[in-house]
Amino acid sequence: MSKPESSPADQLPDVAPRLRELRRRARLTLEAAARRAGLSPAHLSRLETAARQPSLPMLLSLARIYGTTVSELLGETPPERDPIIRGGFREAVEADGWAYHTAGGSGRAMQALRIRVPYGAQRDLVRVHPGEEWLHVLAGTLRLTLGEAVHELAPGDSAHFDSLTPHRIAAATREGTELLFVHTLLQSPDLHY
Repeated sequence: MSKPESSPADQLPDVAPRLRELRRRARLTLEAAARRAGLSPAHLSRLETAARQPSLPMLLSLARIYGTTVSELLGETPPERDPIIRGGFREAVEADGWAYHTAGGSGRAMQALRIRVPYGAQRDLVRVHPGEEWLHVLAGTLRLTLGEAVHELAPGDSAHFDSLTPHRIAAATREGTELLFVHTLLQSPDLHY
């Protein structure tokens, strides 16, 4: 059988083995890690073997569970604790239609990203996890669902919320939405979701 033109392994080169290594280091079974991430064990297994490409929300969830950052999951190693992050320093990484740039340093209690959300992506995916999130719309209109409330945010609008509130973000305009996104990281993989 021929290999697809663009496989997950081509797009996110070292994520699969890193996901497996981090899960094992956290002493979590495939089933326990999948349950915490809201995935089936089969789906997590496919992510760990590069049979599936993780979406940004999946990467965020797995990074929290394993006490790391999305940047570190992707193998990015910025200068050690450099407080300045230059705009052209790293290329965007794409996952499941989302494009994002690291906008903060690794090894911190928060992770900052600049995200491009395409129209229609992840529309039904609802997230709930410990921590806080802050986002600021740069371009386009963002539809933010917090619990039962639906908010439309225009460029310049921000939201800051407890991420235990069930939440969902989606681009409300066909051109997509660009936003700054900051969330707290969980440092202990022993926390239960």
